Amino acid sequence: MEIMEQEQHQNALGDRVEQLCVVCGEEKGHVVLSLGKRGQITRVNCPQCGTSGRFKSVKTVARKRGLTAESAPYDWTRTYRKGQSMLHPKFGEGEVTAVIEPKKIDVLFSDRVRRLIHSRDR
Repeated sequence: MEIMEQEQHQNALGDRVEQLCVVCGEEKGHVVLSLGKRGQITRVNCPQCGTSGRFKSVKTVARKRGLTAESAPYDWTRTYRKGQSMLHPKFGEGEVTAVIEPKKIDVLFSDRVRRLIHSRDR
């Protein structure tokens, strides 16, 4: 009887992985910058725009937050309501959890809730 070994891919520094780049606004290959203790990817860099950040696969983020790929980029002049999703250039994918005042909202991002402005005049 032949024993079949399962081949597992070990991540390495410099590998390419698919991730949504919030600056570029599209899913593309990012370069692995750092790995965790168990070999999981922790930080990546977008070679096109040069931004680096924590690794979050698009599927994982969407599953955790129930978000869709149709999230519009954050715009401080736009008026938001509870439950809307957005794509912030620095914090990534988020969902509005509360409208605090006519001009402030709480948004849940992957790391924490952040208070943002909205509905402002240009």
